Parts: sequence; C-alpha cells; structure tokens
Amino acid sequence: MSRWLSVIPLVILAALAALFIGWSLKRDPAVKPDALVGQSVPETVLPILNGVIPGPGHVDLKTAGVGKPMLINVFASWCLPCRVEHPKLMALKARGVAVVGVAWKDEPADTRAFLDELGDPYSMVLVDRDGRAGLDLGITGAPETFAVNAMGQVVAKSSGPLVDDAEIERMVATIQAPPRPLPTATSRR
Repeated sequence: MSRWLSVIPLVILAALAALFIGWSLKRDPAVKPDALVGQSVPETVLPILNGVIPGPGHVDLKTAGVGKPMLINVFASWCLPCRVEHPKLMALKARGVAVVGVAWKDEPADTRAFLDELGDPYSMVLVDRDGRAGLDLGITGAPETFAVNAMGQVVAKSSGPLVDDAEIERMVATIQAPPRPLPTATSRR
C-alpha cells in the first residue's frame, strides 16, 4: 500500500507536465497582444525626467504628444534589447518623429546614465518607476512601442526591439496618415 502512495506524486507530476506540453503546443508564439490598438492612450500621470531626478513636472501619457502624433517607447537602462533598438530611435529623432520615452521600472539616475551614454532620442522622458504605466498600457516587457495619432488613440503597437526597417516604416506611416476630414454641416431646407 505504501508503495502506491509513493507513486501518486509522480503520476500527478506527469499529468501536469502533459497539460503544460499540450497547452504550449497549441499556443502561437508569433501572436503579440495588441488590445490597446484602437483605444485611447491611458491618462496615466507620470513625472518628467529632469536630470537624474523625476519631476517636478508631471504629464499624462495621452497629452504627452501635445496634440501631435507620436511614438511611445517603453524602455529601461537594464534592458539589453533596448540598447539594440536605440540607434533606430536616434534615426527617428533625426527624421523629426516625436518619440516619448517611458522609463519602465528603472531608477532615474540609471535612465539618465543610459541616455547620456547612447544619446537621447526622446522628445520627453517619463519616469514609471513602479510600473503603473506599463500595467495601464498592457505591456509584456520592455521594449514596446505604441504609435499614437494626434487624437490620442493607439493606432499600432510593436512588441520587442524596433529594429526591422519595415516595421519602423509601418509604425511611422500609421501616425503620419492624413487625418480624416471633419464632418461638415448640411443645411436644412
């Protein structure tokens, strides 16, 4: 009887392994969640990085672009893929594309050292030390980039480092798309 009791944990472990393997075989690793596309950018208020300290100014993500299209790039100094994508962000800055940086779960002094070392491609850097904006944006990790139109709506998202030229052009094209014409009033007769 005690022999059978010693086998039960092994049977349970094998059953759990089989469930995990079954789940992972059905999961598509190419699927990247983009639930925020088509929605307004969250109005999460974050401090602006000023030197090596956050603040005193604060701004919310939705109005960070000041009514103009922008890319929101979530990054961190400890993130190796963020270093890989950094030259592409510098090239976007040289082209005049507004990129707002969100320093996710990072110390402001580390963020400033990262930007001093590699260059600052951002029109503004917001500090998200506790990860609140990351939760509101629904990110799965850094880096992630959101294309936001002038109306404050997310029109595209890229998960992972932004290094593919075709992906970069897709993101830029979505924010540079001509705005839809305003509805015109019709006269009543």
